[in-house]
Amino acid sequence: MQKSNKSIAGYHLLMILSSVDGEFAPAEGLKIQEYLAEEFPFKMNLDNELDAIAVLQPEQWKDHFEFHARCFFDDSTEKERKDFLHFSKSLIKADDEVTEREHHFYRLLKNMWFPS
Repeated sequence: MQKSNKSIAGYHLLMILSSVDGEFAPAEGLKIQEYLAEEFPFKMNLDNELDAIAVLQPEQWKDHFEFHARCFFDDSTEKERKDFLHFSKSLIKADDEVTEREHHFYRLLKNMWFPS
C-alpha cells in the first residue's frame, strides 16, 4: 500500500470505523461529511479511496486500519491525534449504538497512538 497523507488516512479510518458493525448508518455518513468539509474545503475526488475501501474483505479491515493509523500518526501532531480520536468517538456513537467491534477498532486506534 502506498502511504497516505493525514487527511486521506483519516478518511480511511473513519470509513472503516463506520462499517465494522455491518451497517453504514445515515448519521455516520453525516459525521464523515463533516470531516470531509473540514479536511477538504476544496473539491476532492475520493472515488479511488472509496473503491480501495469497498473491495476490502472484513478480515482485511484490521491491517488496512492499522496501516492508515500509522500514516495519520506520521503526519499529525499529538493534538491532531487527540482531536481525531474525539471525533472518532462521536462517529461510532452517531447511530446511538456502539458495538463491541466498533469499540475494539476505536481502542486499537487509541492504543496505537497513545500506548499506556
